[in-house]
Amino acid sequence: MIVILRPEASQEAIDRLMAQIRGQGVEIHYSRGAQETILGLIGDTTHLDEDQLRASGVVADVRRVSEPYKLVNRRFHPQDTRVMAGGRAIGAGAFAVIAGPCSVESEAQLLEVARAVKRSGATCLRGGAFKPRTSPYSFQGLENEGLDLLREARRITGLPIVTEIMSEAQLDDFADVDIIQVGARNMQNFRLLRALGHSRKPVLLKRGLSATIEELLMSAEYILAGGNDRVILCERGIRTFETMIRNNLDISAVPIIKQRSHLPVIVDPSHAAGIAWMVEPLSRTAIAAGADGLMIEVHNDPLHALCDGAQSLTPAQFDNLMGDVRRRAAFEGRSLS
Repeated sequence: MIVILRPEASQEAIDRLMAQIRGQGVEIHYSRGAQETILGLIGDTTHLDEDQLRASGVVADVRRVSEPYKLVNRRFHPQDTRVMAGGRAIGAGAFAVIAGPCSVESEAQLLEVARAVKRSGATCLRGGAFKPRTSPYSFQGLENEGLDLLREARRITGLPIVTEIMSEAQLDDFADVDIIQVGARNMQNFRLLRALGHSRKPVLLKRGLSATIEELLMSAEYILAGGNDRVILCERGIRTFETMIRNNLDISAVPIIKQRSHLPVIVDPSHAAGIAWMVEPLSRTAIAAGADGLMIEVHNDPLHALCDGAQSLTPAQFDNLMGDVRRRAAFEGRSLS
């Protein structure tokens, strides 16, 4: 349920109304915007009397919300959310480019790529220290050593780091990671999502391989319900019957999510197609669709990469792409943070 307050309502009257509502066992999400102030009511609101709320003198309107996701819902929070991480902004007009290798392979490899993407204008550095792979015989990442190398790359370049977590048991190891990524395979790991809700760390939540948009929003709801509203959604393509590409980028998800939710949404064109030459056109499409950022894989030697070399750009290719990204983002009214 959403309670829209009158513009002239005094704070004292609002406080009395909120105390009355809380007294009936309902939680409140308070959102004051430039145009209106909204109380988002969380919990069992079936016993609340809408006419009584309207008669309070401070309520302009009362609306029922049919969607199962409440806290991520734009009706509860009309203004775009901007997530801050490591001094960089994502969302609400701030455009982010998260770039780096699929996996951290060595100190030399990571630092070369980190310096290159920093020169080209990337706003965050990505790199997998822990890699969930389909085959148990594939490279699984350097694990804690990889985390140490990411921290060193951050110290040298100043770029905030983004890396994927596998389970809630790793939260202490990720305490100084700037943005914790939840991968597609973990999108519905609800124990992990609940733990991240209590962590207050920025979270980049990727859409599952076969997940609907509503399921992605419900997974984000788990994190917000725990008290953490620093969530970035990521569209990375879904599995379909198509065999010419790795995944099918659901570009329609971007405007739908932006219409339904206040959370920033970015696009990962690298994982979407799994083909390096498609990263540039898919990036252009994402910007035009309203995305708040891109997540792009860059490797200094893609032919010999231990993970996903086929979809990785070289530093030179990334530098060329960034010129186009910067121009198009500016044209769409977004600036690199």
